[in-house]
Amino acid sequence: MRKELQSVSRRDFIKTSSSAVAASMVAQPSSLLRPRRQNGAKMRYAVVGTGIRGITMWGRDVAREYSDYVDFVGLCDINPGRLAFAKDYVGVDCPTFTDFSEMIRQARPDTLCVTTVDSTHDEFIVKGMEAGCDIVAEKPLTTDESKCQAILDAQARTRKNITVTFNYRYSPQRTGMKELLMEERIGRLTSVDFHWYLDIYHGASYFRRWHGKERYGGTLFVHKATHHFDLLNWWIDSEPEEVFAYGALEYYGHNNAYRHTNCRGCPHKDQCQHYWDITQDEFLTNLYADHEHHDGYLRDGCVWANNIDIFDKMAAQIRYANGVQVSYSCTTYSPYEGYRIAFNGTKGRMEAWIKERQPWQAEDYDEIRVTDNFGDTELIQIPHAGGGHGGGDTRLRDRIFKDPTAPDPYHQAAGVRDGAMSILIGIGARTSVKTGEPVKIASLTTLKPRLVRP
Repeated sequence: MRKELQSVSRRDFIKTSSSAVAASMVAQPSSLLRPRRQNGAKMRYAVVGTGIRGITMWGRDVAREYSDYVDFVGLCDINPGRLAFAKDYVGVDCPTFTDFSEMIRQARPDTLCVTTVDSTHDEFIVKGMEAGCDIVAEKPLTTDESKCQAILDAQARTRKNITVTFNYRYSPQRTGMKELLMEERIGRLTSVDFHWYLDIYHGASYFRRWHGKERYGGTLFVHKATHHFDLLNWWIDSEPEEVFAYGALEYYGHNNAYRHTNCRGCPHKDQCQHYWDITQDEFLTNLYADHEHHDGYLRDGCVWANNIDIFDKMAAQIRYANGVQVSYSCTTYSPYEGYRIAFNGTKGRMEAWIKERQPWQAEDYDEIRVTDNFGDTELIQIPHAGGGHGGGDTRLRDRIFKDPTAPDPYHQAAGVRDGAMSILIGIGARTSVKTGEPVKIASLTTLKPRLVRP
């Protein structure tokens, strides 16, 4: 049975367009990000790492949409061919560098965006802060506890700002869930069931790239699940105390009778359902395949490679400082993509089945179901938003580049502690799989979990 919404804020949330919703978020300003510049001075902005994320979301989109606020002063990458393509694609006339230290010396950025391979994030974040830069860091913040501690120490020493780009927080349906939890619509939250499904195409993409090696991405418990663990930390509004996990590699990697170095020239392409011709994608060919002779990186690597060493199925139990328990899982070879989530509270249950990348999905909204104990069920429809990651990308960039001191009623701005707490769950889960023991989050770094998320 559908009920009319009782709260004005929720009624407005559902009936208003997604862009208007973002504009209506009013509360205390965040201190995580650099204040608005005085006298019209623009941000001196540089990007290190010119892969697909670096030149799209943090490159061309920034250059096109925020030119009144941002001056590109440098692009940096170890691959000179990819770097030249990136400069043209982004559409800027700033200098390019294959040496990071040289870029810092010559370009003198005040804000550095780090979009390199995950395992190198710590190097550029630390060096950037020591050179006086505020940091915009792609997630995950880094890939292991020692690198995380190095970032924490450098941030404490330099007092520079780190913004971690958790765009999922900004999408309308996830914000809707946050609002309902803040209102205690289902009473006091006690547990969460969260299950993520990567489809056979998107899931496979991680295993054909550098992400399939633990030394580069820290496993998908870190690289991919940092999104999911941050959402949990944000929704639950507490910090994780302990994690116990299982994981295995049972589909990709060595689990096949044949393999090759990469898809191009593969003698098994006629029988391999994962065969993918990168040359049919002009953008990826121009960005990666045309320049692989510089660094040897094959963007169309074999998903059956024997050196793939990450998990393709994962499950974790997480206990939070406020007593909330979480059951989490991620499957990387599902026939469809999306996630199921349920929040269990003392007065009811809130749940959603969010479909992503589904060509047959006709609805232009996501639905949240709230069921009261001994009561009714309320179906809440939240319109889809335009732009990447459910509309989250634009809202996040607006906050970073246009108005970092804007009101933040849902506490969406994420700093270094948020970035650390999300990866520490994944790092702890990875360790738990290997040892068979639960891992205390406080044992990993100097951060001690707090009852309420600061």
